[in-house]
Amino acid sequence: EVQLVESGGDLVQPGGSLRLSCAASEFHSTSDCMAWFHQAPGKEREGVAAIWRGGSRTYYADSVKGRFTISQDAAKNTMYLEMDGLKPEDSAMYYCSADLPLDDCKKGSWFIDEYKNWGQGTRVTVAA
Repeated sequence: EVQLVESGGDLVQPGGSLRLSCAASEFHSTSDCMAWFHQAPGKEREGVAAIWRGGSRTYYADSVKGRFTISQDAAKNTMYLEMDGLKPEDSAMYYCSADLPLDDCKKGSWFIDEYKNWGQGTRVTVAA
């Protein structure tokens, strides 16, 4: 199993920015798909963004396109999520996952219960 540790969550005002980090114990950037998910209270976990092929390919949920940017630094075994133009509806726990099936990432079609590698999450709260 890949050990994952998220960080960077905070309380921020609407319109603000945050950068989340996901540090991985192993990193196979050329073959792995890694992704960010979020889960608001009482709601299901949803895919937000994914990255594969060493960072050359990405996927974004419609709700974050143009506002969030996913990236990775193989030298640091770390994936990032730059979040700009934050909205109250972005408030959630944010989780990263690794070693995801490429087809899931390409299609943005997620099988949450099947994924084995999760971090503990980092909380993002967007409020005035």
